[in-house]
Amino acid sequence: MATQRRANPSSLHLITVFSLLVAVVSAEVFLEESFNDGWESRWVKSEWKKDENMAGEWNHTSGKWNGDANDKGIQTSEDYRFYAISAEFPEFSNKGKNLVFQFSVKHEQKLDCGGGYMKLLSGDVDQKKFGGDTPYSIMFGPDICGYSTKKVHAILTYNDTNHLIKKEVPCETDQLTHVYTFILRPDATYSILIDNVEKQSGSLYSDWDLLPPKTIKDPSAKKPEDWDEKEFIDDPEDKKPEGYDDIPEEITDPDAKKPEDWDDQEDGEWTAPTIPNPEYKGPWKPKKIKNPNYKGKWKAPLIDNPDFKDDPDLYVFPNLKYVGVELWQVKSGTLFDNIVICDDPEYAKAIAEETWGKQKDAEKAAFEEAEKKREEEESKAAPADSDAEEDDDADDDADDADDKLESKDDEAHDEL
Repeated sequence: MATQRRANPSSLHLITVFSLLVAVVSAEVFLEESFNDGWESRWVKSEWKKDENMAGEWNHTSGKWNGDANDKGIQTSEDYRFYAISAEFPEFSNKGKNLVFQFSVKHEQKLDCGGGYMKLLSGDVDQKKFGGDTPYSIMFGPDICGYSTKKVHAILTYNDTNHLIKKEVPCETDQLTHVYTFILRPDATYSILIDNVEKQSGSLYSDWDLLPPKTIKDPSAKKPEDWDEKEFIDDPEDKKPEGYDDIPEEITDPDAKKPEDWDDQEDGEWTAPTIPNPEYKGPWKPKKIKNPNYKGKWKAPLIDNPDFKDDPDLYVFPNLKYVGVELWQVKSGTLFDNIVICDDPEYAKAIAEETWGKQKDAEKAAFEEAEKKREEEESKAAPADSDAEEDDDADDDADDADDKLESKDDEAHDEL
C-alpha cells in the first residue's frame, strides 16, 4: 500500500525552479506512482474475467519508443481483453482542499477503440474482484472509439449515480505520451488539462447534472398577445410597379428561324420556340424592412426552482482510497505511467514537466525513427507480396476453371 507523505525536492529529480520548490514543500501527496522497482507489491491485479480467459496481462515497460528507457509504466499486452488493476493509498477526504488527479497515457497501438482512463474509488474494495461493476467516485481520461468518440471522460458519482460532463473535451489521438490532469477545487470549480495546458474549465453546478437547476422557466408565464417576434416586415411604402404582372415569364426566341426544309402541309404550322424572359423577375414581393415593433424572441422569465437544494459539499469525496484501471481493449498497447494524486496543481505540473516535459522530444524522435523503419520494411516486402498475389490470382483462375469443369460435368449428369 502506498504511504501518504509530504513531497520533498528529491522526488522531483532536481527541479531547480524556486517557485516550483515552494509547491513541492507545501503539497500533500496521497499517491505518487512511477512504476519503479517493487511496483507489483503496491498494485493488485484483479481476477475479473479470468475464469472466462478474457483477463489481459500487463507488461512493465517503457514501450517501443520512449524518451527514457528507464522510465517504465504498465502496458496492456493482449488484444480483445479486459484489464483491471488497482492500488490502495491512505484514505482521505478532499473537503476544504484541492483534489488533483493526474497520469500519463500512451497508445502505441494506434488505437481504434478502447479507453485510456483511470478511476478513483472510495471505501472498501475487494481489489481481487475489481471490475466493470465496481462502484467508483471519479472516472477520468481519454476514450477513443471509431470516428465518433475521441474525448476525455470526466464522470463524477453523486448520490450513487454516475454523471457525465456535459462539455466536449477532445483527447489526443496520436501514438505519443500525453499527460491528463483533473483539478477539483473547494469552490466547486474544475479544470481539465492535457500536457499542462488547460482544455476545459467551469463549475460542477453547470457542467454536470449533479443537482437540479437553480432556476427554471416560470411555468405560469405566457407570451403577451401584443408581443411582436417578427424581426422584418413588408415595407408599406413599397408599391408594385404598373404593368409588372403583364410581363410574361417566357418570350418568343427572336433569333429562332423557320428551318428551310420545314413543310407546313406535312409538319404543320411552324411556331418559334420560347425562351425565358430576361425582363421577368418572378412574382412581385414588397421589400423587407426592420420591424420597429420587434421585441425579440419571447422567453419565459426564470424563477427559483423549488426543487433545488444547494449542497455546499458538492465537490467532496469523503473517503477516497484506491486508484485503478479498468477497461476493455480491442487492440492492446496502452501504457500508463506517472500517476499523481495530491492537493496542489503546481506540484502535479512540476511532475509532468520533470517526466513528460523532459522526455517528449526524444520520444517523438524515437517514434519517427520507428515509423521510418516500419515504412522501409513494408516497402521492401511489397514486391514479394505482389508476386504472392499473382500466384494467388493464378491459383484462383485454376480453381475457377476446375469449378467450371465440375459444373459442366454436373449438367451432363443431369441430362443423363
